[in-house]
Order: sequence, then C-alpha cells, then structure tokens
Amino acid sequence: MQERGKKPFRKRIREYLMITAGACIYGISISLFLDPNNLAPGGVTGIAIIANRLTGLSTGTGMLLINIPILAAGLWKFGLRFLVSTIYATFLCSAFINLFSGFGEVTGEPLLAALAGGGLLGIGLGMVFRAGATTGGTDIIVKFLRLRYKHLKTGKLFLATDALVVAASLLVFHDVNTAMYAMIAVMVNSRVFDIVLYGGDEARLIYIISDRADSIADRLMRDLDIGVTFLQGRGGYSSRSKDVIMCVMRNTMAPGAEEIVKEEDPLAFMIVSGATEIYGEGYKDILEEKL
Repeated sequence: MQERGKKPFRKRIREYLMITAGACIYGISISLFLDPNNLAPGGVTGIAIIANRLTGLSTGTGMLLINIPILAAGLWKFGLRFLVSTIYATFLCSAFINLFSGFGEVTGEPLLAALAGGGLLGIGLGMVFRAGATTGGTDIIVKFLRLRYKHLKTGKLFLATDALVVAASLLVFHDVNTAMYAMIAVMVNSRVFDIVLYGGDEARLIYIISDRADSIADRLMRDLDIGVTFLQGRGGYSSRSKDVIMCVMRNTMAPGAEEIVKEEDPLAFMIVSGATEIYGEGYKDILEEKL
C-alpha cells in the first residue's frame, strides 16, 4: 500500500523529466536571446546578468551563487522535502545557462530577443512550476513575504521585484531602450507563464435564469460536457421560485453555451462574467499550495 502523501515513482520521474526540459528551455532563453542583448528579465537571473557585466562572472554561475543563501534560508524555513525539486531545478538552470552561453546570440535585434526570450522563459518556468518545483531566487523570497504579508498578491510581488531589477539594469547599461525591452520580456514571460501553468483559456462564469432550466442544463452537460449546479432563486416581482443554473467553462466554450440558451429559451436571463481562479476537477487543485 502506498504511503499517504508520497507520489508514485513514475509520476516523480515524469515530473523530473519535465523539470529538466523546462530548465533546458530556460537556459536557451537566457543564453541565446536575453543575456547577449543586455536584457535583464528580473529576478535572480536578471541580477546575475548585471553582475556578469560588473564582475565578469558567468551568468549561470552568478545565478547559482546568489541562489545558494536563498535556498539555505528556504531549507531552514520550509524543509528539505519542499526544496528538493527546487534545488534540482536551480542547479540545472544554472548549468544550462553556462552550457548554451558558448553558442552566441540567435538575434541581435532587441525587440525580437525580448519577445522570443521572454516567451521561452515563460515556457521553461511554467514547465518547472507545473512539475511542482521553482527556480529558487525570487520565487522563495516571494514565498517568505507571503508568509508575513498574506494580503499582498503574488503577481504584484513578482512585478515589484522584476521592476527593481530592470531599474538596476538601467543604471548599469545606461540605456533606456534596453530597460524598456527588458520590461517587454518580463511582460511576455508573465503572460506565457500563466498560459503554460493554468491553460490558455480563461474561464467564464455563467448564471442562467430560465423556465426551461432543466432542458438547458441537460444540453450543456450533454453537448459541451460541462458540469452545472442548480441554485434556488425567487423572482422579486413575481415571487415565483426559479431554478438558476450556475456553470463554469473555458472561454472557447462560452459561445456554444450561449447558442444553446438561445435555442432552448430566447427569453432566458443570462449573466456572463470572467472567472480568474477556479479550483476543482479540470482546473487547479484546491489542495495545491499557492506560492
């Protein structure tokens, strides 16, 4: 019998293979696109790029040296079990950055480098996070801050730390254009990271009030294969009891749901809104710890 809390061996192998692939893509983004164009994309990697220009220390090695005390602090606070995969990811990212640095830049056009590098960085980071690890650095620092200041949003903390690093790169490189391209890379990285981690489709939360709620719900479940929940409502004017359908679906499925409602009951009252975080089957795991 498998001990509770332990993952199957095959699943752990798949996770470490994903971490390895993500770290490889991470190294490519830094060494072939961002670093050669003086683009410091925030975080410890951005600091390592700046340190490389000031001291000559290779970016991968600098990233590892900066991460060592941060990982040690994380090890003390969160324990070895939490950080094993993160330590593995951090060492691999540093190694791949140094490995690919000898290949030279793919493009010397800073905008293309910012777009491609930021996109690849988001893919690599997203793969590492999906496997349950992080790349150390500001990920652990943000986790520390979240323990003390729970009201602060993770995204805002990352944006603040990245902005500070980009501002520091402006002081080192003395080039406003380079700093602006670095911010483009940061924004592309953030967007692609979210797509890889959570999926490209944002969700829609839909409420449907109709006298034909049963038939609408049946078609939503049968045609679109989505779950629905019935809520009890009462009309304020008529005082009549009504069934209210509540359902969540991917963006791409919303037009199909609207078409079903139009066909079943043109007089139905429907509310469509965005849903930014959804936990449950088909979405995020409610038991998964947030960074």
